[in-house]
Amino acid sequence: MKAMQLTRSASGRVEPVEVPMPRPESTQVLVRVLACGVCRTDLHVVDGELPNTPLPIVPGHEIVGLVHEAGRDVHAFVPGDRIGIPWLGYSCGVCEFCRSNRENLCSRARYTGYQLDGGYAEYTVADARFCFPLPSSYDDEHAAPLLCAGLIGYRAYRMAGSGRRLGIYGFGAAAHIIAQVAIHQGRQVFAFASPGDERAMRFARDVGVSWAGASNEPPPDPLDCAIIFAPVGRLVPEALSRTVPGAVVVCAGIHMSDIPSFPYRLLWGERVVRSVANLTRADAREFLDLAGGLPLRTHTQRYALSNANDALDDLRGGRLSGAAVLIP
Repeated sequence: MKAMQLTRSASGRVEPVEVPMPRPESTQVLVRVLACGVCRTDLHVVDGELPNTPLPIVPGHEIVGLVHEAGRDVHAFVPGDRIGIPWLGYSCGVCEFCRSNRENLCSRARYTGYQLDGGYAEYTVADARFCFPLPSSYDDEHAAPLLCAGLIGYRAYRMAGSGRRLGIYGFGAAAHIIAQVAIHQGRQVFAFASPGDERAMRFARDVGVSWAGASNEPPPDPLDCAIIFAPVGRLVPEALSRTVPGAVVVCAGIHMSDIPSFPYRLLWGERVVRSVANLTRADAREFLDLAGGLPLRTHTQRYALSNANDALDDLRGGRLSGAAVLIP
């Protein structure tokens, strides 16, 4: 089969290869990939910003596909089922974190497209216990961003609390999905983009936010909570400076530049800064059920699988509105 693979000989790029089609083990499914979203975490993997990446590896963890073959112990799916394969590909099930519904913190967890081959390929295998049926209201291309931009964005959204005025820093794939959820639930959303990035601000307004401006501007009203999707550490004190007492600021990325020192007065008043790590299967079930009942519009830009580097370059260069999706 054809795949786009990160190898030791390439830096910041994936290479076209032909590799044997994988065979499913007893709890796995072999999936024919129909679409695979390109996530900023893929960029961190390809650019060498995440530790201990085994090479070669096939990136991609927003996978929509059809079950081609099921292992002997798989009972949830049969050939022909359309399923989604997300970032969390395995957890041990027996550690303290797994037994307390926090499998996202499992030290033995493995992640699709990082430690397990992912969806930049014609076929992939995945543990069926970590795969999910997808809402039928989304076609393959538009379902793909739900599987990370949506799932981890939703976990960050829940962690931010129930405040009415939500600030979102970095308006891309995850932000445009979660903004729609928040608006549907009656919240005000204030979108922050890099100064001068009029494309992102227009995109946010098109999605329906109450206000869009530069990340160094004050919003019309103080924020009850904020989510930082941009991997920029200096946005943490910036966001804190725009919040009311008791607010929560969530850092939603797996990688972020260092947070600069800031005066304690920005944190005082029982403000909270917290990170979000990975996701749980409960997050996935909850969000996909929610997405199936909402008229969410995932904005996508389609690329051929062989043009994966173009998609990564466009994401790296800030030239995307919404999500890039690879179509084998």
